[in-house]
Amino acid sequence: MRATSSGRAPQAPHAPHLRLTGRLAAAAIATFVLAGCATGHAEGRSVNAIEAEQNAPEQSAPGDNQFAQASQADFDTWLRDLRSDAMAQGVSSTTLDRAFSGIRPIPRVIELDRRQPEFTLTFWRYFGNAISEERVQRGRALLREHRDLLADVEARYGVQPRYLVAFWGLETNFGDTFGNFPVVGALATLAHDTRRSAFFREELITALKIIESGDIAPERMEGSWAGAMGHLQFMPSTFAAYAVDATGDGRRDIWGSLPDVFASAANFLSQVGWRGDEDWGREVSLPQGFDHSLASIDTRPENWRTLREWAALGLRAASGYELPNSEQSAALILPAGHSGPAFLVHHNYERILRWNRSIFYAIAVGHLADRLAGGAALSAQPPQGDQRLTNDQVREVQRLLMNLGYDAGGVDGRLGPRTRTAIRSFQRGQGLPQDAFADPKLLALLRNAAGQ
Repeated sequence: MRATSSGRAPQAPHAPHLRLTGRLAAAAIATFVLAGCATGHAEGRSVNAIEAEQNAPEQSAPGDNQFAQASQADFDTWLRDLRSDAMAQGVSSTTLDRAFSGIRPIPRVIELDRRQPEFTLTFWRYFGNAISEERVQRGRALLREHRDLLADVEARYGVQPRYLVAFWGLETNFGDTFGNFPVVGALATLAHDTRRSAFFREELITALKIIESGDIAPERMEGSWAGAMGHLQFMPSTFAAYAVDATGDGRRDIWGSLPDVFASAANFLSQVGWRGDEDWGREVSLPQGFDHSLASIDTRPENWRTLREWAALGLRAASGYELPNSEQSAALILPAGHSGPAFLVHHNYERILRWNRSIFYAIAVGHLADRLAGGAALSAQPPQGDQRLTNDQVREVQRLLMNLGYDAGGVDGRLGPRTRTAIRSFQRGQGLPQDAFADPKLLALLRNAAGQ
């Protein structure tokens, strides 16, 4: 999106918001549809949208039609109570009148909140949507176009321009896809619903405070169905904590001002500990006979060694060069198992996870940033017929592991650390590569081991 002569970007077009935030990646969490690429992933969600949303506790488990059956009178009664609460926290009646004008529950928001994906998302499907040649070329052009602005932001916050543009590309396809839901209406719908009402009530009141402060008019406060807003898809609480008025006009405008957008993104990353003199990681090649149990399982890597130690184990850069003879800490990530790409990741990778707690997302941001700076595409290639597990098959994997005596942490359809640890233990017993990776081949092995 091009900035105007005032440094403000024009309002993004109204387009269906395809960041369907279910259960990901961050991390993951449900289905991820990249619309140009609003983020999501079946592992975690953006701090900005969805890490917080997905971590909000469910207060009950109502039926899918419960909200649709709620009367408008019930919503109006609830809204009066919410209004009193907001006024007690400093929101004026004038702001509330404007923000709540014509407000009604939005059934589509509840439908999207309840939606569950049929399949788990594979790394290659996610990555293919996130990193297209078109996105790389457009990102490079925008990096050049906004060179001076991005350099000023880097000087202030210490975040390299290529990463800011990469986040921008993955969050909203460089501003193309904000989402077309009214944020106040979407948050009111979710706050009135009983599933995660406390979390969304707080987000709604924060959104009202943002309007009260004059940062944005309620008519312009549009975003995703879960309340994620603007170029960065910040939730209101993230906006309140990290958004920046870089132009000095008295407004923090992550909808229309690219200086505010880039400064806000950089401020967030700086505040969570970004290191401007380091990269995020790199693709590597593994030697024959490598011990795959050295790869990390948790979303936030747990097995760190120095680059010198990884090099001593035979790892090389995917380009063929030797790894730096360095004491820099790195962890090994195998997002598609032992037959897929391998990555050594560093401190800034964990900072990307603070934005969106998804392994796939963090790798995509890092790799896109590398491509924007002229780096090469992945050397690893996707397999023929990328195979996915259905959610029911994931639950079957968990049941079979538990029946075989491995602690998978229950049967919930999520491939979390406990399930992956159980998979690794099973693989160890079978003499298989211990990559803790679940796919249809693993399911077949488990069925055979269980005599099915």
